Amino acid sequence: MKIRVGLGFDVHPLESGRDFFLGGIKLPSEKGAVGHSDADVLIHAICDALLGAANLRDIGFHFSNTDERWKGKDSKYFLKEVTTMLAAKGWKIENVDCTVVLEKPKINPHIEEMKNVLAPLMNVEVDDVSIKATTNERLGYVGREEGANAYAVALISRII
Repeated sequence: MKIRVGLGFDVHPLESGRDFFLGGIKLPSEKGAVGHSDADVLIHAICDALLGAANLRDIGFHFSNTDERWKGKDSKYFLKEVTTMLAAKGWKIENVDCTVVLEKPKINPHIEEMKNVLAPLMNVEVDDVSIKATTNERLGYVGREEGANAYAVALISRII
């Protein structure tokens, strides 16, 4: 069996008065992420991890932030498309492990809902999606609540 691993990272600035989408759901928050699409930092990191594992470049290559087709687009669309791209190349997603770095809002109460949204988009079981949260201990732009980061690692295997 052939397996590969990929690492994804994404960052978006936060701004007052914007909706905040994370892991495919809208969270209650005073600030939301700024981006060309819905700026879902977690889904973008997962997409990059999956694309990297399959050697299919990155999310910006496939869904450029200069292309008006993707303006305001729900990032769940990107994840579903990435899953389709991998399957077309003979890859199956085994699991993803993610960490969100954010001061607020607290996301632990929302993790199960995120997993329930993300797993079907990747054709995996809910147990194959790990989402963890941490703060940046009030340091840097994340600590000042100016931005959010997400990291993701994905394991894929060759479909036989």
